[in-house]
Amino acid sequence: MAYKSLRTYIEDLDKAGELVRIKTFVDPILEIAEITDRISKTPDRNKALLFENTGTDFPLLINSMGSERRMCMALGVNDLDDVAKDIEELFKKISTPKNGILEKLAMLPELGRFASWMPKVVNGRGACQEVVMSKPDLSKLPILKCWPKDGGPFITLPAIHTKDPNNNQRNIGMYRMQVFAPDMTALHWHKHKVSARHYNEYKKLGKRMPVAVALGGDPIYTYSATAPLPENVDEYMLAGFLRKKRVELVKCITQPDIEVPADADFIIEGYVDTDEELIWEGPFGDHTGYYSLPDWYPRFHVTAITHRRDAVYPATIVGIPPQEDAWLGKATERIFLSPIKMTMVPEIKDMNMPIEGVFHNLVIATIHKEYAGQGQKVMNAMWGAGQMMFNKILVLADGDIKIDNYKELAKYVFNNLNPVTDVYFSQGPMDVLDHSCSKLGFGGKMCIDGTKKWEEEMTEPLKPFRFNKDFSTAKLIVQYPEIRSMSDVLPRQFEIPVLFVAVEKKRKGHVKELHEALSKLPELQGIKMILYVEHTVPTDDVADVLWRFCNNLDPRRDHFYASNILGLDGTRKTKVLDGFDRPWPNVIAADDATIRSVDGKWNELGLGPLIKSPSLKYQGQMYGEEAEVSD
Repeated sequence: MAYKSLRTYIEDLDKAGELVRIKTFVDPILEIAEITDRISKTPDRNKALLFENTGTDFPLLINSMGSERRMCMALGVNDLDDVAKDIEELFKKISTPKNGILEKLAMLPELGRFASWMPKVVNGRGACQEVVMSKPDLSKLPILKCWPKDGGPFITLPAIHTKDPNNNQRNIGMYRMQVFAPDMTALHWHKHKVSARHYNEYKKLGKRMPVAVALGGDPIYTYSATAPLPENVDEYMLAGFLRKKRVELVKCITQPDIEVPADADFIIEGYVDTDEELIWEGPFGDHTGYYSLPDWYPRFHVTAITHRRDAVYPATIVGIPPQEDAWLGKATERIFLSPIKMTMVPEIKDMNMPIEGVFHNLVIATIHKEYAGQGQKVMNAMWGAGQMMFNKILVLADGDIKIDNYKELAKYVFNNLNPVTDVYFSQGPMDVLDHSCSKLGFGGKMCIDGTKKWEEEMTEPLKPFRFNKDFSTAKLIVQYPEIRSMSDVLPRQFEIPVLFVAVEKKRKGHVKELHEALSKLPELQGIKMILYVEHTVPTDDVADVLWRFCNNLDPRRDHFYASNILGLDGTRKTKVLDGFDRPWPNVIAADDATIRSVDGKWNELGLGPLIKSPSLKYQGQMYGEEAEVSD
């Protein structure tokens, strides 16, 4: 389904009971983010929010795709798997050999449909250019500052348009934009991204780089800008396929080499001077749940701002999951399963990216297994598949196990796992936001092969796990005072041989020493894996343990074996105790002043009974109040 405008999508959300209109003034500086964080983390109250009084001329829409239902509405489907089925059907029709003339002719309507989805540049101005600001001024927009230690306000849902200067190929990506002046921002594109490559090409040529930023319009534009497409695939071709209608583009007014969606809400035009010094951008409370720390990025100079007469400013926040971005990730998981299956990993059955893994950290896949070593084959193929190269922990299973039944899946995986022979460690490119890597953008990876083993793959028979009834967490906490909490819920209740241990490190090698001591205890017989986390993390909260653990682990560096039990050190790393030379970011949480301010106006918002701030849970897990943790 194609939405004519963001307003049309808002009307559909309203009719479906998926929208709350907030008429009370709410400050875009910290308050809107705090309200949204509360709503997005409360499943029975989770709605899109339209802030109609932002202190500017424009309302602000947020959390508009922050649930499965709203994500499906944005894509115009009843189920996210419907898109995958459409893609699979198209792939099969195009790739199936056509022997006769009649079969080839039968394909013409399909190819005609495909051509009708291709973006088209139209003459004249679009609705996005109905109003041209006499003097471009970003302060006229309700741009959010989301978290207390953010470097400033950030544009958080920008579809950034660039072109390759050598072949004119377009790319649309989504990279945050910190606002430094009414007419200047930074562009936070990582070195692995296509726009960064475009920048490098302009720099070689000694040319200015034209850039345009689209905000709003059909929500499919926003999704397509986040999609992990191959470099030679136009994001607006994907958008056309998803909405079953081509995207109409118009030329920018001051940057005519760049075309943008005619029906967007805002267009911010400008350029990057590739000879200019970079700017120190950040920190920013990121989707990992931690602050991403400052670094040098290009300056974007604004030459024009245009907008619709009825423009709505779209925004999002990211932070400790779950947030709206989890559903953008879920859409990607479902939509790109078929292309992965049909072009790179034919044996894959299903794929799941748990919210706690913040996209790249944890990926689960089930496969059709037909021979020994097939798990390793899939591991290597997936780590070479586009943005899957950033994956840190890959878990494989086979058979008929349901991938989203995490308890049964974990039990199946560990029943088939010898932790010494069936866990594989590697290294390679990592997400730049992964703070656990010893070197920026390069670190360790781990594959847990929980498929049923063939005879060739086994060194000894696997024994069914039986929990030792003599095991006592209370006794171990007394015996080892560095252990602040320990959870045996998984082995005791679900027969999953994994322990969570929150440990306070006090010396070099402390976690490894503790692991060796614990592994010798008779009552730990049969345990296969121990996950160590910060002493501030409550181990009875499985979701939080996995989120913190996955963020803080470099698998290749932070693993050790003792008595055939695999220990994984998911604690924060320091220079003094771990020889870790990079800065370590803090967990994200709202400040007390913002929490009190939102509490005070809650009854005016029309959001029902007070929802307590999720940040209250995490303030005690922070190390100080700055974005960077000091030793």
